[in-house]
Amino acid sequence: MSIFNNLFGNKENTDKSSYINWIPLTSKEQLEEIKKESDAEAILIFKHSTRCGISSMVKRQFEGLFAEEHQSLKVYYLDLLNYRTISNEIEEIFNVLHQSPQLIVIKNQTAVFNASHYDITEVNLTRFL
Repeated sequence: MSIFNNLFGNKENTDKSSYINWIPLTSKEQLEEIKKESDAEAILIFKHSTRCGISSMVKRQFEGLFAEEHQSLKVYYLDLLNYRTISNEIEEIFNVLHQSPQLIVIKNQTAVFNASHYDITEVNLTRFL
């Protein structure tokens, strides 16, 4: 049973030490806010498919990358199953081909970084502070 918990997650054992304050991305209007916010700081968008085991695993590993020093990073969370049209808008506005899972970093209204799948787990978050 523990192998299944490691692969697919154990809902009872959530990561209580995560410093991510997920901001749900649920409307196209928020993309304009993200563009404006990105003039002052790097904004992260994490696109996640809630039905995909790989996406769930990468999300957990991504959460593990966050240390106390990263808690000021703004991270928007996009549930692809419920808001795929927003992903299409992200692709059009920021010129980043859709993938899942995917991490996109917006700075000065431009996508300055993106990674997908397990490449997300290798990101040095400090460079975006």
